Amino acid sequence: MTGRTPFGRRRRGRHDQDTDRRPVGEGAEPPKPVLRRPRTGLASVALATVAALFATSCSAAGEEAPATSPSVAPLVPSEGALLGHYYGDGTVEETAARIGTTPGIHLTYYGWDDDWSASEATRDDLSGNRIPLVNWEPFDVDFDDIIDGSLDATIEKQADGAKELEKPFFLDFAAEMNEEEGWGGHDPERYIAAYRHIHDVFDDRGASNVVWVWAPNVTDSVDAPAAMSYYPGDRYVDWTGVDGYNWGTSEPDFAWQSFTDLFRDIYAELAVKGKPIIIGETGSDETGGSKAEWIRGIVPGLKEEFRLIKALVWFDVDKERHWQINSSPAALAAYRRMASDPYLAP
Repeated sequence: MTGRTPFGRRRRGRHDQDTDRRPVGEGAEPPKPVLRRPRTGLASVALATVAALFATSCSAAGEEAPATSPSVAPLVPSEGALLGHYYGDGTVEETAARIGTTPGIHLTYYGWDDDWSASEATRDDLSGNRIPLVNWEPFDVDFDDIIDGSLDATIEKQADGAKELEKPFFLDFAAEMNEEEGWGGHDPERYIAAYRHIHDVFDDRGASNVVWVWAPNVTDSVDAPAAMSYYPGDRYVDWTGVDGYNWGTSEPDFAWQSFTDLFRDIYAELAVKGKPIIIGETGSDETGGSKAEWIRGIVPGLKEEFRLIKALVWFDVDKERHWQINSSPAALAAYRRMASDPYLAP
């Protein structure tokens, strides 16, 4: 890989919370992304080394043993991996007709005060046997107010709503903390304390159906702490995760990356935790290579290199790049074939 490569994601900004939104739960128009520092130094880590690190990591620095493993963690498919979708270019029904199946996970976005447990999207997902992936974004929230209990009324309300749903679902709080969002001011101790406090309140309120996701960006912001510095601890995380995109080559400093090139380094770091992994957002542009070929590489990559990745969510929308699955006939045909692959359980 050569040149600086802007790994990562489409951006969401503070102004997006009140403008250009679909009904609560759908995303908004993000600002243009900035160049970011790629992860380095782990691409050559062999799987045997990862296994050895996992075997010894729990004894280092008094770290607790993992509370879950891929075989016993909640919502892990018995075989293969789950396919998920963010519906930014068509409804659930329209997309199902387009690709020939209904993905098993539905990604939605909510602000701090949004009542995501009562939203139509969440209720429809659960009644339709889809798993909600609730991305809870604490815009304009002081993390110190979370930590000291000042915001417990809101947290308790969300926990009670979650408990009433009864069925298990994914909750991804303050994702991509290592990137431009900088939740908690890019302060890992503050972020971890806030994450743990919210988790503890949910536990105290009996919301045991919540499946906790912790998902950094595939790349760290320049001069910010590394992703794993923000890890809340094995007892607080059911699934680790990551968001990442192939931005193509439409700008001079951008380099095309295959699916496996994009996620190889961060996978090695996440695999040490021994937990199931979810790709919480992903997509590819058309410029600079074959998007259809990129899509065709996903299932082989999951099978051959990324066995701990148990779910993958496509960000289906035309934003700063052509992330949508039907950006070309070839891309749509490849995606349709991928979605029908037996490895991706609906």
